[in-house]
Amino acid sequence: MSRPIAKDHDEKRAHILKIAARVFAEQGFARASMSQVAKDCGISKANIYHYYTSKDALLFDILDTYLSELRDRLIGLDLADLSPSDQLARIIVETLRAYEGMDHEHKIQTEGIPLLPDDRQKVLKAYQRDLVMQMSGVVAAIAPEVFAGDPRKLRATAMSIFGMLNWFYMWNSPADRQARDDYARLVTRLTLSGVRGL
Repeated sequence: MSRPIAKDHDEKRAHILKIAARVFAEQGFARASMSQVAKDCGISKANIYHYYTSKDALLFDILDTYLSELRDRLIGLDLADLSPSDQLARIIVETLRAYEGMDHEHKIQTEGIPLLPDDRQKVLKAYQRDLVMQMSGVVAAIAPEVFAGDPRKLRATAMSIFGMLNWFYMWNSPADRQARDDYARLVTRLTLSGVRGL
């Protein structure tokens, strides 16, 4: 007979994911251990294996939870009545707001995704691809004459915008909502001026 799921299972799982993300980000995934994660969570090693069978399974759940929620939040934005420039501004500010409090999860993407099995990587990369496609569509609509017939330039531009956003935590991690919104406006203005000048 299987063990029943505890009433606070989801709450404990969320706690484990948050602590594990911090441990993996600070120590590096290769050096971090399940024992350290369990210790920092305040639970036994045996208990953490009740939730996750391996370190890889834990890493995947951290990134799957983070990226799927990020994708759903951004793809779910109502942009229908906005001009392409305003759509860009909305996506950029919402991206930075979504990153708030998620520095560890964001940091371990780069190291973590390539370490996972191919089928798991495909799931995570699909979330990222959806976000790039959304950004690319908006950028293309801002200056269609610039990107017509040049998908490489369009992708490079979309990825450059994410580059400006993705590393914000490295030099301004304690930024509050106002600082994030101010930076979002800066990136939007920079992007709009840059796109028209390409």
